[in-house]
Amino acid sequence: MSMHLILFDEPARRRALLPFTHTRPVSEIRCGILTPAQRWQCLLQLEPGYLTASYLQEVFPANCSDDNLYVNSAVIGNRHLAQAIYLLQKEEKLMAGETLLAVRSPKKLENFEALQQEAAREVQYSGEDLLLLQHPWDIFSYNATAIRQDMSLLCAERTSAPLPEDGWVRGATQIFIEEGAKIAPGVVINATEGPVYIGKDAEIMEGCLIRGPFALCSHSVLKMGAKIYGGTTIGPGCKVGGEVNNVVFFANSNKGHDGFIGNAVIGEWCNLGADTNCSNLKNNYDEVKVWSEAENRLVPTGLTFCGLLMADHAKCGINTMFNTGTVVGVSANVFGAGFPDKFVPSFSWGDGGPGTLTYRLDKALETAARMMARRGQLLSEAWQQVYQEVFDRTAAQRLLI
Repeated sequence: MSMHLILFDEPARRRALLPFTHTRPVSEIRCGILTPAQRWQCLLQLEPGYLTASYLQEVFPANCSDDNLYVNSAVIGNRHLAQAIYLLQKEEKLMAGETLLAVRSPKKLENFEALQQEAAREVQYSGEDLLLLQHPWDIFSYNATAIRQDMSLLCAERTSAPLPEDGWVRGATQIFIEEGAKIAPGVVINATEGPVYIGKDAEIMEGCLIRGPFALCSHSVLKMGAKIYGGTTIGPGCKVGGEVNNVVFFANSNKGHDGFIGNAVIGEWCNLGADTNCSNLKNNYDEVKVWSEAENRLVPTGLTFCGLLMADHAKCGINTMFNTGTVVGVSANVFGAGFPDKFVPSFSWGDGGPGTLTYRLDKALETAARMMARRGQLLSEAWQQVYQEVFDRTAAQRLLI
């Protein structure tokens, strides 16, 4: 039987990366052009399975065999690390200091504790190019570096589709356009500061201004006159307009109108109302603090610039103003005058302050199903069970409002 790739989550890291890991393994967090799962599949040429939270395993199965390569899902993979992992023999593990990077084992290991206890011969990784996702703000902080690495991985020895002849282009050798992508007249692309990737069947409408590093993934749309700064990824199926600076959109989310979003992460199936804005810099230029669900308190980020962290299926009304370092949970529906609270719990109906209600699960699932249907996707029974679990797990947070 051939070797199987299984991406494992460390429980502490999963908790630290909330709210995005409520609804996915760590390896499904997009950073760069790809998710870690997609990146490891490219690097190792193996279909990934997952070792994650039990309530996610039906949607993200492990698929073990008698020769399993367990790889840390939080690592942003690269060729040097992939080679070190691929050379592991059975019953060897790769470490970076105290961090477990990979284990090769014939056993079906059912959780992270079993991986830690596996009596495998230790091999230390000698590379200095290790990036691990440890906090939600790492997603946008590492994004420019990850875009550069992914461009090298995806586009090496391939030929780009032709560049537009009726736009303004600089750094043409750093631009890669996939088959089926459409670029309207009057688009400005500046790749002198970093590469630009335009995915299959993506569309850039008239008058957009783009500065790399930037990735527009498959079937996404950049609306007319959008202003996109470097370090930005727009994931598959998204529609984005307005001004965007160093933002990661996971997939199938909409920011279709004017408004500024900077140093931010927007999950899947989100919708930002017209003229939504987020602050990414405090007026006193102080370090930004962000609410940690794992620690139940505000924690320092070490960053001067940090904007909005919005989990899957969250929505906000028109003219919403998000303060610096705001966290919005899964399926929250945010509206109201003034700034919402800096932490809006999952399944909230309101601004997170007094008077905020619970978004009934049945109603939230109806909304999710309607939005997914617009992209030709169904909300499966297994996914409904995931959202039921998230609803139950976050109930105590809503009781504190």
